[in-house]
Amino acid sequence: MRFCEDTPGEPARARAAVAAWREQNPEGTAERLVDALGDQFHPDYGPVLRGALFAIDRDRATGK
Repeated sequence: MRFCEDTPGEPARARAAVAAWREQNPEGTAERLVDALGDQFHPDYGPVLRGALFAIDRDRATGK
């Protein structure tokens, strides 16, 4: 999948899904995240989900 072909709403949907998953799984790993949410997105979307998890964790750590 080429991410330039992605719809504008898809990254926002991924961030929302990852944020909800993180709330329910505060100690969950990126691998478990992709296992849990991967089937809701394009098969190549794993790096996007991991990136969203990193950003969410970073923002929580810095209080943003």
